[in-house]
Amino acid sequence: MKRIILTGGGTAGHVTPNLALIPKLQKEGWDIRYIGSKNGIEKELLEDKMIPYYGISSGKLRRYKDIKNLTDPFRVISGLFEAVNLISKLKPSIIFSKGGYVTVPVVMAGWLKRVPVIIHESDITPGLANKLAFPFAKQICANFPETLSYIPKEKGVLTGTPIREELYEGDEKKGRKICNFNNDKPVIMMMGGSQGSIVLNTVLRNILPVLLEPFNVIHICGKNNLKNDLENIEGYKQFEYVEKELPHLFAAADLLISRAGANSIAEILSLKKPNILIPLSARVSRGDQILNARSFYKQGFSQVIEEESLTEESLFDTIIEVYKNKEKYISNMIKSYSSNGIEKIMELINIYAK
Repeated sequence: MKRIILTGGGTAGHVTPNLALIPKLQKEGWDIRYIGSKNGIEKELLEDKMIPYYGISSGKLRRYKDIKNLTDPFRVISGLFEAVNLISKLKPSIIFSKGGYVTVPVVMAGWLKRVPVIIHESDITPGLANKLAFPFAKQICANFPETLSYIPKEKGVLTGTPIREELYEGDEKKGRKICNFNNDKPVIMMMGGSQGSIVLNTVLRNILPVLLEPFNVIHICGKNNLKNDLENIEGYKQFEYVEKELPHLFAAADLLISRAGANSIAEILSLKKPNILIPLSARVSRGDQILNARSFYKQGFSQVIEEESLTEESLFDTIIEVYKNKEKYISNMIKSYSSNGIEKIMELINIYAK
């Protein structure tokens, strides 16, 4: 039996490419197992996939001072022993790692047990977890051409990011019906990442009175960020998180406002949606979203607002500008080289599986 272990977690961005691979793996007859953290978002996202899930101990790899930095190394060591034990029992043919701190012990355990490992890096510059895991991998898949300069030359390969096939199957009418939009106004959709963004949510909600005159608004605001007093406003629909309905909401959207996580912008590019990117500030991140957004801006795919420059006025003015010139952005995206990475990654999986 061909058996593969998928691993990745911490954020939805470290899980969605794995979700995109699952239907293709199943079609080719792979037995799929998933190793993630014990209580991470990956466990929640895998619940309805009927795939055996194994939670291990994990510690966050921080660049800043925190008391947990004293204890988390022991969690990583514990996770390594747990991963070695799991791999010994499961006997996989290969491991595919999407990144996130939980993957480090899994990748190291795979190397110790001589199981081939393929890693995928979505961002322009590799994250710390993936950097630590690179020496133990057979191949490292990249989403951006620029990323290959950060990867050992003999291991790097440009594949693009796996895109969920169901995203192409959305129905605009169903999307509008889900949101109870009963007019012909164009639709704006804001996505603040899997955890949501208080900054983005606040600025968007503050301009709703003027924004709802020309537009309908879909707002994916993140867990625990719903506002009860906004539930029945005509033309505005808020969601904590969307999964099954997402293809229909994408289809209904004429303009997207999003963070600049690599997976999100890969999906935006694949769907050819005019967009505004508001990358996570370098104050609270390693700056990967800023680099992603600048790359898309230079290629003419996106308009960008730095979080430090985000105001009610700048957001509204940029929405009007991008919508007015939406055909220009669509044209640039159509001309671009954008690839769904599923086929290339599956090819590598089949080559390296022992």
